[in-house]
Amino acid sequence: MSTYKIGTRGSLLAVTQSTLIKNQLEKISGEKFELVLIQTQGDQITNKPLWQLEGKDFFTKELDEALLAGKVDFVIHSYKDLGSIRPEGIKLAAITERKFAHDILLIPNSTIAKLKDWSGEFVVGTSSPRRIANLTHSLNTYLPHLKKKNTNIRCETLRGNVNSRIKKLRDGNYQAITLALAGLERLAHGEKSREELESLLDGLNYFILPQSVFPSAASQGALGIEMHAKRDDNGKLAQILAKLNHQITIDEVTRERIAFKEFGGGCHLAVGINVKKVGENYFHVHAGEVDGKRIEKKWLEGSAKPKIPSHLKLFVGLAHGEKSDVIYDQFITKVPHSHELNFSDKHIFVTSRYTIPTLKASQLQGTQGIWAAGTKTAQLLCEDGFWVNGTSDSLGTKDLYEFKSSKALKIIHPSIDKDWSILSHNEATSDLGPVVGCYERKTQPVSEHFISELKNVGACLWTSFPQYQEYLKQFPFLKEAHHFCGLGKTWQEFQKAGVKIHPLASMQEFYELK
Repeated sequence: MSTYKIGTRGSLLAVTQSTLIKNQLEKISGEKFELVLIQTQGDQITNKPLWQLEGKDFFTKELDEALLAGKVDFVIHSYKDLGSIRPEGIKLAAITERKFAHDILLIPNSTIAKLKDWSGEFVVGTSSPRRIANLTHSLNTYLPHLKKKNTNIRCETLRGNVNSRIKKLRDGNYQAITLALAGLERLAHGEKSREELESLLDGLNYFILPQSVFPSAASQGALGIEMHAKRDDNGKLAQILAKLNHQITIDEVTRERIAFKEFGGGCHLAVGINVKKVGENYFHVHAGEVDGKRIEKKWLEGSAKPKIPSHLKLFVGLAHGEKSDVIYDQFITKVPHSHELNFSDKHIFVTSRYTIPTLKASQLQGTQGIWAAGTKTAQLLCEDGFWVNGTSDSLGTKDLYEFKSSKALKIIHPSIDKDWSILSHNEATSDLGPVVGCYERKTQPVSEHFISELKNVGACLWTSFPQYQEYLKQFPFLKEAHHFCGLGKTWQEFQKAGVKIHPLASMQEFYELK
């Protein structure tokens, strides 16, 4: 039996995540592994943002040296810390499965209670140029009442390990801080680190930043394992480490790192980059700033889209919109149902704006958390004064199931994996929990002018599969149009029914068809 030495940074997070990998490797290989703690320059200098320092590889240089000198057999990195150019003699042996790639905003409950009467700026702790660019641009629309007050978000320097950052929040240095959720999650898996985390998170709440607006750093959430490229052991260690490879993660982070390099790379880069595999496609999001210019880009790789002739119209299945040359839904209306419900000890999933009146009329004392299907619904909830814990980012319920399994979030919300109420229409079903029917869809008479406009439609963007069915029943000529929808539940229902549909990354993508 061999004993392999694992090089890792000495922070609690690095040791915890390396211990998790160590345990996995011992289980799958039957070999022994031990940790060797190595202090890096990035761990030693915590009073300045990294992008203000001279040099590079602040969290990897000392580990590289130990590996090349044979002091350790392999090293474990947060993959986002690895530069695109690695030293000669070092090779990537594995990329682990990533979960919880999102950033998370931590905030005291006492601060949330003050937001209604907030005055002045709202200060968030972070030293990441990417986070600064996106938080200052968009965060105030996801915090209750602050958009109406035109509150500015200001970011102040926050460095140090995860625990010391949370302590600075608790000490009142910031109104909120932003961290990588993956880091919190790994700490929650270690016995000692979880104990510390439970104390630190007491009295705090959170908002999981949606990737479509606040994309994380390229390859955030994945671990990269490196070894000596010329190791002489007949490939034994390489074969063991390769068992930790996760192909979907590799496919996603490879695309992210290509984009990162194209933007110029480096810790000074103020652009978030996230790629998520959705079905057989890859959903790309870039957001931030480059050379003083705002970058906001979303697209779907792997989905060919038809071009719509300029003489044909576009139909969008919303009741109204800002585009004067687009036809909106006049056929189906939403009729609200009146409810006064008690949601104590529940997590509430708000699937659309039409369910918000039910939420406002209900008793929310003791509610565990509020979640939104998409970012627009989340913003509307915030305008009405609700604290939103996260969204499914209009991608169905997959991310919500991941959040429900989180050990870190369970520290704050002990029942996150249990009691959920789903606010939707009266015929909806959900695998997340029981549905409260907050409205019903009803058809209504339409004008001849509306029908004649529909006859000139070349592409339809549907908000639900039942909407498509009702329209095709009444206006069968629409079958000849091209049909589109978002990447969430509606797309899944079209696929299940065997109806040809083109998935889209954004509304803008639909408008650009012509």
